[in-house]
Amino acid sequence: MATRHITRRLWQPKFPVRNQRRGLALQEHQSKQLLREFGIPVQNGKVATTPAEVPGIMREYGNVVTFLTNQPIMLTTSLTGGKCVIKSQILKGGRGKGTFDNGFQGGVKIAKHPEEGEHISSQMLGHRLRTKQTSGDGILVEKVLVAEFEECDEEWYLAIALDREKYSPVILISRSGGVDIEDTAKGEGGSLRSFHFDYDQGITPDVLKRLRKGVGASPAEAEKLGAILTRLWDLFVSRDATLLEINPLARTGVADFKCLDAKFLIDDASQRRQPELFAERDIQAEIPEEIEAQKYGLVYIKMEGNIGNVVNGAGLAMATNDAIAHHGGASANFLDAGGQATQSTMQKAFEIILRDDRVKVILVNIYGGIIKCDMIAESIIGATKELGRLPVPLVVRLQGTNSAEGLKILEDADLGFHVESEFGEAAKKAVELSKS
Repeated sequence: MATRHITRRLWQPKFPVRNQRRGLALQEHQSKQLLREFGIPVQNGKVATTPAEVPGIMREYGNVVTFLTNQPIMLTTSLTGGKCVIKSQILKGGRGKGTFDNGFQGGVKIAKHPEEGEHISSQMLGHRLRTKQTSGDGILVEKVLVAEFEECDEEWYLAIALDREKYSPVILISRSGGVDIEDTAKGEGGSLRSFHFDYDQGITPDVLKRLRKGVGASPAEAEKLGAILTRLWDLFVSRDATLLEINPLARTGVADFKCLDAKFLIDDASQRRQPELFAERDIQAEIPEEIEAQKYGLVYIKMEGNIGNVVNGAGLAMATNDAIAHHGGASANFLDAGGQATQSTMQKAFEIILRDDRVKVILVNIYGGIIKCDMIAESIIGATKELGRLPVPLVVRLQGTNSAEGLKILEDADLGFHVESEFGEAAKKAVELSKS
């Protein structure tokens, strides 16, 4: 019952690029298969695409009971199909507290017997699940993972990520994992601890010593964690990962650990090096707008706010998101138009952004270099006229070659644009409009 992508929420100020990083997201069952390949203990389970498959899987992972029949010398073995966990497979977090379009509550449920498992899966499969991290009508659930039920003494949180601010990998760990990690780990007094380490040296004894002290692990716990982290790091490097997240990492017995849920992101730039992983890409499970944007040479990543952005260049895009956050707002997306500030590009960018019903305002922040700002202004005007008057306010900030001419063209167009030349003022205006 994991909260997916906790690093997005808890670490947004420190890791701003994480929200903009385009990558291959793996489903839970795919991530667990990778863990198995690297010798990391995981919860057993199988994927089902129809409710009818679930009882058989539950019997496979259920308790085996051997008893005497009324025939005195005959032994009979019956698969009772003991408790299992039915887990909807989507690429967004918050499943455990989500709601389906049919009113069914929770995308992660415990089933006590096969008949209950079949009923639960029938309420999930073919229905749309909405969580705190989804938008619109939610995400269609086409697969469930039927996993063995695990009793545990503690639920930990464990992740390896890249801190691009410090140019180093970082271990994130908390003894308070599980579905409420966002509440228990946030803030200065939270239980989430970070341990940076050198990429070339990897997980050294010194790193493990700092980690043991930082989380108060016993010697036995530290030894088991060290083995898991060493293998996780091997997986991280060899598979070009940008995030490996285990939540919860269940502690059982004295110091045994098992991964009950996993969320991995693989660097998109590694497609040629990781053909097997990318062959497993589930396009239908990804955000359609992100896939469509790729077709037009745009980089679009949905975020969690209500201010739509169109920017040219990843660096300026990150700075724009930071400026919006500085003024108390939150971006609904990262959209890098690159050097394609043409009318068709702007039109497609606006179309994609406006499909998100959370968007209250759009901020266009363009630096004109080779493409001059007066040409960009004409593109914005042309796109707006082609789409009809936009349903939300548009703030435009232009800087660079012919920026004065571009701003004047926008002002003279009399289309209700909010025109700014200063970066900070444009971000501030967008935040104000998003709250009005």
